[in-house]
Amino acid sequence: MFHNYRFKNLDIKLILAVITLTIIGIFVIGSANESNQQKQIIGMILGVIVMGIMTLIDYDFILHFHWIFYGFVIALLIAVLLFGDEAGGAKRWIEVGVRFQPSELGKILLILFFSWFLMIHEEDINKPKILGLTILLSAFPLFLIEKEPDLSTTIVTMMIICVMMFVVGLSYKIVAVVFGVTVPSIIILLLLVVQDGQTILKEYQGGRILAWLKPEKYPQGAYQQQNSIMAIGSGQLLGKGLGNDSFDSVKNGNYISEPHTDFIFAVAGEELGFVGSALVILLIFFITIEILLIAKRAKDVSGKLICVGMATLIGFQSFVNICVVTGLMPNTGLPLPFVSYGLTSLVTVYFGIGIVLNVGIQSKNNNGRLF
Repeated sequence: MFHNYRFKNLDIKLILAVITLTIIGIFVIGSANESNQQKQIIGMILGVIVMGIMTLIDYDFILHFHWIFYGFVIALLIAVLLFGDEAGGAKRWIEVGVRFQPSELGKILLILFFSWFLMIHEEDINKPKILGLTILLSAFPLFLIEKEPDLSTTIVTMMIICVMMFVVGLSYKIVAVVFGVTVPSIIILLLLVVQDGQTILKEYQGGRILAWLKPEKYPQGAYQQQNSIMAIGSGQLLGKGLGNDSFDSVKNGNYISEPHTDFIFAVAGEELGFVGSALVILLIFFITIEILLIAKRAKDVSGKLICVGMATLIGFQSFVNICVVTGLMPNTGLPLPFVSYGLTSLVTVYFGIGIVLNVGIQSKNNNGRLF
């Protein structure tokens, strides 16, 4: 099992960056909602254990279960729609001894499935039959996630699959056509959403876009983002300090609901200031680049695709989360990887990092041979 492993290639820098970012998140979560800090510490311990185990399991062996992963994702997503717990008008969680969010695990398992699928179809990915099959296999889980409804996770998952397809050799002509259709469609969608009585999006989804475009006209929908921007700005250079009891704190005044989850970056901005916020962004950027460097050295296409999928998940999801918190995008429900509170999100992303590390210890040199 370990004959191809070169443990000297274990990416210690990536491990340290992931753990450092998680520890920062634990401190900020404790400041935002102390009752959840202990749970996040447990989540980190579980995550590190899972990461260690997955680092030692050959990803080639894991990919043998590709169809099981795909079927498991579909079964979980259907189970959520049928038996899931509803909160805030959405069914995204399920109880199986513990409460977890299947779509978070689904992102990782779909990365594994499409790493195998796209690898075996690398040479004919641009053929209509294979392209259609890829779209069909993608559409089913994406449809189920959107029905929860969870549009933001649907978009992130779709982006992961699209980037993996591009890396494996999707034609630039197809990419150009997709962009040519997508960009005007988004513009038309925004124009239609601002019309009274629109039925394209669900009411709460349209409301979020309207609140983002016209915060002065929809203050109830915009208050979360506006207060978040205020919190980040009030932190100035060095912040107000973790756990501060300042009367003018946006967090202490409960002006941001659930600050320990999707809007954790606002708390980091207020309490750690520009320096702390920049550190969080730099760590996320470093983790993303480090994973892409492992992808570059991967021994085969499937290893490269696993890394590219994980880099897209962490980089793109972080980008969207921070854009939302700073008012650059409409409000969504995406956690900030490694930082936001949530055991499902934290443990599953550690699970993915473990597989990336396994790709790394089987990496090749520039001549294409193992060290």
